[in-house]
Amino acid sequence: MCGVAGVWHAEPRPPDALALRRMTRALGHRGPDSEGYYERPGIGLGHRRLSIIDLGTGQQPLSNEDGTVWVACNGEIFNFIELRADLEKRGHRFRTHSDTEVLVHLYEERGLEFLDALNGQFALALWDASRRRLVLARDRVGIRPLFHASLPDGTLVFGSEIKALLAHGGLAPALDPTALGQVLGLWATVPPRTAFRGVEELGPGRALVLEHGRRRLVQYWRHRFPAEHEYEERTPAYWSGEVRALLEDAVRLQLRADVPVASYLSGGLDSTALSALAQRATDAPLRTFSVGFRDARFDERTYQRAAVRALGTHHEEVEVGAAEIGRDFAEAVWFAERPLLRTAPAPLLRLSARVQAAGLKVVLSGEGADELFAGYNIFREDKVRRFWARNPESRWRSALLSRLYGYVERDPRAESFWRLFFRKGLEDTADPYYSHRRRWDGGVALGRVLSADLRAALPGPAALLAELEAYLEPERARWHPLCRAQYLEMTLFMSGYLLSAQGDRMLMAHSVEGRVPFLDHRLIELAARIPPKFKLRGLEEKAVLRAACRDLVPGAIAERPKQPYRAPISACFAADGGSLAAALLEPAALAAAGLADPAAVGKLLARAAGGPANERDEMAIAAVASLQLLHHHFIANLAPQRQAQHHARLEPAAL
Repeated sequence: MCGVAGVWHAEPRPPDALALRRMTRALGHRGPDSEGYYERPGIGLGHRRLSIIDLGTGQQPLSNEDGTVWVACNGEIFNFIELRADLEKRGHRFRTHSDTEVLVHLYEERGLEFLDALNGQFALALWDASRRRLVLARDRVGIRPLFHASLPDGTLVFGSEIKALLAHGGLAPALDPTALGQVLGLWATVPPRTAFRGVEELGPGRALVLEHGRRRLVQYWRHRFPAEHEYEERTPAYWSGEVRALLEDAVRLQLRADVPVASYLSGGLDSTALSALAQRATDAPLRTFSVGFRDARFDERTYQRAAVRALGTHHEEVEVGAAEIGRDFAEAVWFAERPLLRTAPAPLLRLSARVQAAGLKVVLSGEGADELFAGYNIFREDKVRRFWARNPESRWRSALLSRLYGYVERDPRAESFWRLFFRKGLEDTADPYYSHRRRWDGGVALGRVLSADLRAALPGPAALLAELEAYLEPERARWHPLCRAQYLEMTLFMSGYLLSAQGDRMLMAHSVEGRVPFLDHRLIELAARIPPKFKLRGLEEKAVLRAACRDLVPGAIAERPKQPYRAPISACFAADGGSLAAALLEPAALAAAGLADPAAVGKLLARAAGGPANERDEMAIAAVASLQLLHHHFIANLAPQRQAQHHARLEPAAL
């Protein structure tokens, strides 16, 4: 796992060496082990290395035999052993044992189609000197990030994080109101848009090719489902067997490393099954790590400890409360580089620090299983509401919604509100966004606490959906409703939020690589072929996955309903907590930034302090706090020296 930075000019002029070094060193947390550069007229590649495979000779950027193809890569190519064996048979000579070296030789063999052969999680920059071609590419679902921006003189700067682009010095940081509107309305930005004006995210499964001064975007992979009535006639046992076999192989591949591999253990089905498979593949006890909360509403340690007892892992816990989350939230926003509607990333930042302190560099994580196998309540909500819509006056049909949130304490007085919330738009089942519309409508309402100027700059509903529609697969109308909901969740929330704000960024903040076996593209493609009735059986979520993993996990965990990972919000920003986030929510700080209405925010905080805050108020508090922190970090105080100081603790003594 590493950090990539670079500069490209359409004409063959030397890159600014000092700017390239500033960009690369802004990524020191992603790669504290070494630093490398390739600089020629028209191109500059920078790389920070976290050494995991080939510890001695895998430094980057690296090239092919004659130095005509160079690459800098962030991530891992898990099938590199098989690829290398084939390439050596074809006459290619390797100088290292690095997984990255297969990229330059595979490109020589296949050109741009080399991406199709990769099983991995990666973001890479490849320079073909003979063609003067730059290829920027990202893995199929966006596990690893990659950003780029065009400067006024036509220069393209790119890097693993936005802070690397800003460190160049040629880009003035400014927040993008349209991106903020997308976060509030859709819970994530729609690629290529990011939170910063002029900075673009390379979308998952895509490559940007720059050649002879021209640019073209290539989508080399698409997430697709069969048409609603075109599924294979197979038994549930067949599908669960296929899932188990592929999951075992994905774990086998992702355990490839020259350093120990640990695992996160949440206490749910997904992480427990992964940990069990990893434990079976290793001789020593597996190292596992988890977060526990002092607030019992969010704590899952009962299940985590049951998993540890069953698997016999060497386990460590990090316990957090509201005060720690409030203090860590400023760092979480610095690394996430986007507005956040949750505080959930902050405890994961503390968890990755514990992994680093234990001397480990790699952990497995269970992201992706809920999206692939219909584990979230939003999928069950969609099914119940469609059933209810066939008889809108039915009381018992609407009562099924009460079965979806067993982990939440329910006030019987709130049941009428519960029904009213889901009743809105009930019969609009032809709406292509039916599954997510109620969530999105609630998000749009968060804008009420913004300043008048910022509210006026937000995109309207039509503009918001037009950009989204242009990004999504046009053929999704032919898919089963569950598949459409899965696709939205995976394409927007998973790729745009979970894998970055709760995955890569919080892990790499402390130089830890996360690996996600459920997002092996072979497993994604298999899951898409499984009939919806086997994923969501009645209201039982992830039915086919439960069957596939039943012998791997304790019974209490195998049958446990899904409990989403959540964290306290409003309590984290109490003024007496002394955190930077709390200070930035004071009226003077709000007025100085000009992003939020101090009076509206004051009322919001007062409501939260007076009793349990509702979900919408909690999200609004997190949104304003993260906006204030984005402004503080990247607009008011950004400078190369601040970045150097921020990462001083992560810099190696000598490079």
